[in-house]
Amino acid sequence: MERTILHCDCNGFYAGVECVQNPKLKTVPMAVGGDEESRHGIILAKNEIAKKFGIQTAETIWQAKRKCPDLVMVRPHHDLYSQYSKRVMDIYKEYTDYVEPFGLDEAWLDVTASKRLFGDGVKIANELRKRVREETGLTISVGVSFCKVFAKLGSDYKKPDATTVFSVDNWKLFIYPLSVRELLFVGKKTGDELERIGIKTIGQLASLDEHILTEHFGKAGIMLSRYARGLDNEPVKSIYEKNEVKSVGNGITFRKDLLGEEEIRGGVYALSDSIASRMRKKGLKCTTVQVMIKDPKFKTISRQKKLEFPTYTSRDIREAAMDIIKRSWNMKLPIRMLSVTGTNLVSEDKVFSQMSLFGDDEEEKKIEKFEKTVDNLKARFGSVVSLGGNIKKYENNIKKR
Repeated sequence: MERTILHCDCNGFYAGVECVQNPKLKTVPMAVGGDEESRHGIILAKNEIAKKFGIQTAETIWQAKRKCPDLVMVRPHHDLYSQYSKRVMDIYKEYTDYVEPFGLDEAWLDVTASKRLFGDGVKIANELRKRVREETGLTISVGVSFCKVFAKLGSDYKKPDATTVFSVDNWKLFIYPLSVRELLFVGKKTGDELERIGIKTIGQLASLDEHILTEHFGKAGIMLSRYARGLDNEPVKSIYEKNEVKSVGNGITFRKDLLGEEEIRGGVYALSDSIASRMRKKGLKCTTVQVMIKDPKFKTISRQKKLEFPTYTSRDIREAAMDIIKRSWNMKLPIRMLSVTGTNLVSEDKVFSQMSLFGDDEEEKKIEKFEKTVDNLKARFGSVVSLGGNIKKYENNIKKR
């Protein structure tokens, strides 16, 4: 039986919630972001008016202000966003037991068995859009298709407050011309590498021999090929499935404030070692790294970065964490509390080896092997064995080989 999968995406979620709370914000260009006084503050979300000025998520506030001097900035209220997310997800669950959240503002729904009660996928999608708008004040865009990957492409295809259908009859017409960068899990580096070998559209990717993709990308090439050809058969998870570990993190409130890159890096190394070791024990890899920082006056910021490929090595986690901090925090300011968390976890058994996309698959495997060896040494001799001081030397030796 052909499946009917929906992907529902809240439009400008953080900004949408703020506009519901303060309707005056709907009439002006506004964005949700970090510390406006800091050049490191970034845009987390923007409304449709701000979008027309070319303002983009993740760019710095000072860059956004150059595009739109009248931009109204609002500080994030994460507890509020969680409340609205639950309200929206509860609406979805009235139509199917198969609801799989993808962050706070997105979810896949399998409504194959729900069509007898509520009508076809388009009817359900339009009804969901209407209910979310009327009951929460937010808008959603919905992709309707026969697989998760194409449903996700559909919700991104037209915004805001729209339904897009990619059916077995029309999907090639609409999807093949799209940039290969639009495909799920194709990050910047992957997109760059695909374009380097002449693959710019999803259609070009779909027509390329799978053996050629495997030569360039290893097992990840098979995944990319299947996604481009609509052969994704990944199921939507049931709401009754056993809750899995969603994140692994650790935080420290320091007796003495961290000041300067060297001290901050030391804290990040210690935290990254800890969570990487715990993920390896659980056989889980993270696809996102999150950092939370609190200063002596209890001002707190939280930022995250999506990784190019899943990992459970201390090296990858700390490099991502340091990148977040350098982009989001004034390194001259003191840090009282610091936490690092690996989120959006996947089982190591289900991970496609994507490191070959960047030519360092063997290096990554050697780093993983080394860090697992350190785990074994710690288990035998205690935590006196430290990864931070030795890993850099080992990495340098690997690169010289």
